[in-house]
Amino acid sequence: MTKADLLFTHGPVHTGDPARTRATSLAVTGERITAVGHDEVRELVGPGTEVVDLTGRLLLPGFQDAHIHAVHGGQELADCDLTGTLGVEEYLRRVREYADAHPDRPWITGSGWSLESFEGGLPDRRLLDSVVPDRPVYLLNRDHHGAWVNSRALELAGLDRNSPDPADGRIERDADGTPTGVLQEGATGLVARLVPAQTAADRLAGLLRAQRLLHSLGITGWQDALLGAFNGQPDPSDAYLTAARDGSLTARVTGALWWERERGAEQIPGLVAHREELTLGRFRAPAVKIMQDGIAENFTAAMTSPYFDGCGCATGNSGLSFVDPVALRSYVTELDAHDFQVHFHALGDRAVREALDAVEAARAANGWRGTRHHLAHLQVVHPDDLPRFARVGAIANIQPLWAAHEPQMDELTIPFLGPERAAWQYPFGALQRAGATLAAGSDWPVSSPDPIAGIHVAVNRMEPEATDGRVFLPEQRLDLASAIAAYTAGAAHVNGLDDAGTLRAGNLADLVVLDRDVFTAPAEEIARARVLRTYVGGTLVHAAD
Repeated sequence: MTKADLLFTHGPVHTGDPARTRATSLAVTGERITAVGHDEVRELVGPGTEVVDLTGRLLLPGFQDAHIHAVHGGQELADCDLTGTLGVEEYLRRVREYADAHPDRPWITGSGWSLESFEGGLPDRRLLDSVVPDRPVYLLNRDHHGAWVNSRALELAGLDRNSPDPADGRIERDADGTPTGVLQEGATGLVARLVPAQTAADRLAGLLRAQRLLHSLGITGWQDALLGAFNGQPDPSDAYLTAARDGSLTARVTGALWWERERGAEQIPGLVAHREELTLGRFRAPAVKIMQDGIAENFTAAMTSPYFDGCGCATGNSGLSFVDPVALRSYVTELDAHDFQVHFHALGDRAVREALDAVEAARAANGWRGTRHHLAHLQVVHPDDLPRFARVGAIANIQPLWAAHEPQMDELTIPFLGPERAAWQYPFGALQRAGATLAAGSDWPVSSPDPIAGIHVAVNRMEPEATDGRVFLPEQRLDLASAIAAYTAGAAHVNGLDDAGTLRAGNLADLVVLDRDVFTAPAEEIARARVLRTYVGGTLVHAAD
């Protein structure tokens, strides 16, 4: 009998396997699980076996993230960080401090400011001018769908009251038409194209920085939701290839190739070639990302009916469909025929419907090819479309952290959606009850990549630090096992890793050890759990201090 290289004992072990959900021992030989059970597994201990005594700590399948921007997130860790505060004066202090600490940087770049910090979600260029008047400043907001810039950046980009809005974005303006310093959606590229490009070395450093953080959170694999150049940001694919080639990529990474929305089906042969080029070691790119709409807070998410204004009256704006919905069906059908998975950004209920229509058209034309198309974000889903996910085989890719009361939701979203539509937001429970497969992700650096925080919100529909007791649409809560499954088996399914996501003999030994058994603690304490160890293929990639 072959002895184990690694053995966990004195569980609990949560397997995620419906045939045996709980065990107390698990053995690993090489990079795979060789036994799951109880006392009998300890017979596999040999002289070279490393034994990990769990002593009540919880062993889980490694978490995966079904929608993340890891390289960009890792790079932003080195930029001006505005996360963790809502104070305008604190934003300005950090920008000034960062500029002073980096006198040789020609541009001041960063991210993380929140819309709710400013009236109407709109800061002003003059605030930035007061702290950095001499160098251009370019700061993405928390959701990365808008940018705050100073007057110097607008000047260098040649943007003034006569500059037209791009087709896929908007320049916010004063009453006389002068740009205020806020650029929405595609308009961010008008300035971003001038920001000095990151080097290949910068991108690789960003990836490795991100990988360390993600492993520390128990994440063993992910789907990078944007491989390609977009709005002035360079393609991060080279970082993944370099890391896969030199062995520094320890995570399992699936990539989604960017669909250029101003082009059509003529780009598909290039995507096919790119997919072949980007297959190496633990990295591959079998998916195509189509961004169908924007976000609700700046009224670019595509809705089936118009947004309301601040007085509760219907406007003439129902958001943007970035890809013509009729053409979308033909594009997705052709991509499906080439065995591409399509990864949709679909946030508004019209965008969700257009994406489901496209998947349905592909199934009708090509049959079911196992392409695992998925719709990410799903902020507003019309009730009529809930059963369609299971019917057409579209996976619901959810970002649980967003499903909670917080100022951006309460002040900048609900009033402009109206009560009926606001009740259709993030319908995790309804999707599950309708038979949809759930996968979970973070959209980091838009929001925290911490799966435990996401699981907490999915179960409680409250932010971990919430103190007011308000539950956001409680009927849409998930039970703990389902929330964990979305971050493990569900995300592994989306990422094409059929031998990961559950703990059963023969599967990859991608594992995470928590400091407590979250199944025995109150639901409101889930977020207190911490990752102690993370393993990929039986190899320890993170150990807490």
